Amino acid sequence: MSRPVIVAENLTKRFGHLTAVNCIRFSIQEGECFGFLGPNGAGKTSTMKMIYGFSPVTEGDLWVLDLSVKKHSVQVKRSMGVVPQEDSLDPELSVIDNLLVYARYYDVPSKEAATRADELLKFLQLEEKRKDSISKLSGGMKRRLVIARALINKPKILILDEPTTGLDPQARHSIWNKLRNLKKSGVTMVLTTHYMEEATQLCDRLVIMNEAKILAEGRPHELIRDRVGREVYEIRASRKALNPLKDKFQTQGFDAECFDETLYLFVRDGTPPPEALLAMVKSMDFHHRPATLEDVFLKVAGRELRE
Repeated sequence: MSRPVIVAENLTKRFGHLTAVNCIRFSIQEGECFGFLGPNGAGKTSTMKMIYGFSPVTEGDLWVLDLSVKKHSVQVKRSMGVVPQEDSLDPELSVIDNLLVYARYYDVPSKEAATRADELLKFLQLEEKRKDSISKLSGGMKRRLVIARALINKPKILILDEPTTGLDPQARHSIWNKLRNLKKSGVTMVLTTHYMEEATQLCDRLVIMNEAKILAEGRPHELIRDRVGREVYEIRASRKALNPLKDKFQTQGFDAECFDETLYLFVRDGTPPPEALLAMVKSMDFHHRPATLEDVFLKVAGRELRE
């Protein structure tokens, strides 16, 4: 049976009068991929920074591998690998030297560091680039190298902050496959991402944060089933046409909401709306699709754009 490797109780982070994380609780099990989702400013990055000891805890308790982050931040940092949003690779060094120099920060003996670096370049399919400069790497290669660097100290926990942002689909799927293999080897992963498909593909469990609090927690497929159901109908028209239509669906017991000029109709139990109602919308811009984690995210966190 797996054990919790990260536990937060009433975890709070303040910056002056701003509360970035407000008294949240969560537990991450050994060997799982746990996700933090939320709009910008929700508090997920502040939470991640407290987990890996970059930002001090204001209030509450946070344990990593049974160590209090408040008291043992140095030991906590050494047990982790961190993949930041920015590549932060040294452009003056070759691919292999980026790994070897980074290994020194963890006091990895030079011979062992060389062996680990070779293994990681092979694992992340960068062997042929070992002597190249960073400027010769594609975006996907750079992200794979950052992941390799984060693994040079053989961490028990890997922090992934937007690991595939800006990558094309091929590069993104390549990194997903590597991360799945890492999880199979027993590495615990903590992920933030704005790609809902990425969260669905990788996360065993996740939380959705908004305005410094956790609003939902669970397995991706369970959140979809419980929060929005199996299917979604999207109907696009003027608000003048959609508002009475929304009222008709709600009168029939359906979960319907309008945003801008789109009506979202969530079907929870698989029972489609009555044909009489569907007939009213089929002449409009009408789409019928399976429900996704993105639907859950927008329903929980809201559809309004926040900067």
